[in-house]
Amino acid sequence: MSEFPHIRHEPDPDNPGWHTWNLADNTRFNAQTMGHMLVRKDSDTLCRVRMFPERRHTNLLDMVHGAITLALIDVALFASMRMLTGGDAGGSVTLELSSQFIGAGKPGVPLDAVVEVMRETKRLVFLRGTVVQGEADEHLVASFTGIVRKPSAR
Repeated sequence: MSEFPHIRHEPDPDNPGWHTWNLADNTRFNAQTMGHMLVRKDSDTLCRVRMFPERRHTNLLDMVHGAITLALIDVALFASMRMLTGGDAGGSVTLELSSQFIGAGKPGVPLDAVVEVMRETKRLVFLRGTVVQGEADEHLVASFTGIVRKPSAR
């Protein structure tokens, strides 16, 4: 069994320093809705999850739809939990997600969720982060906090 049994996680040849973060089953939500996703650790405490917004991700104002931003955040909670703590992302669930929309995301520009783990207990992981665009993260799209419940012992 691989380190990530439900995720295709390998170096991305088109994006040096990044790894893919795509479901092995491409009929599920992430693949069908989000498209190609990437992940990398920026430090021991920060993880970055990237998606590539296309026209299909936009609203009638030609900006990234808020539901796509929320989906990115939710995926990023689990990817970051896995990358930073080694937790079982596939068997965990979102207990709480609070978000604040700050600016509109633009299609055609990578959209990144930058996440840190605030605290980990036996059953829960508390995370926070921002969604940003631009080479220097200069465009702030959203901020968020989330709580993930780890899987029950079987």
